Amino acid sequence: MEKQKKFEKVMEIIERNGANAARLIPILQEIQDEYRYLPEEIMDFTATCLKIPPARVYGVATFYSHFALAPKGKYIIKVCDGTACHVKRSETLIDAIQKKLKLSDGKNTTDDMLFTMETVSCLGACGLAPVVVINEDIYGQMTADKVTAVLEGIIKKEAANNANN
Repeated sequence: MEKQKKFEKVMEIIERNGANAARLIPILQEIQDEYRYLPEEIMDFTATCLKIPPARVYGVATFYSHFALAPKGKYIIKVCDGTACHVKRSETLIDAIQKKLKLSDGKNTTDDMLFTMETVSCLGACGLAPVVVINEDIYGQMTADKVTAVLEGIIKKEAANNANN
């Protein structure tokens, strides 16, 4: 039943885009917004609905770094490691986040799927270095203590939300 619901949502997205293969990128963006990544079975289903080879869908999904083929957490933490941020010790932020969330270089998503940490080359906010972006919120001039406090706030907020549900 849940699987059928999953495909119904994809059908809505495809129909909203006129089932037009030329709109593959916007369709994949909407699917990713829905699932936070592009599940393999959904990409195959999308190819079938758009009457295009699955390789074309996979080609687009793997070409653009915006698309994710693995599940991501509810909160995406992007740590800038561009020149300005690196000089201002962005690696201490990465270490603090990994320590707080029990992540490692090979594991960037928490087991509870609450957080995913990514290191990015530049966020274009060099004046605020070092910078961390969590979903749509920008945190400038961060320190290890500040980023840990932000994460603790999110964890407390999520625990309160779960307690109320």
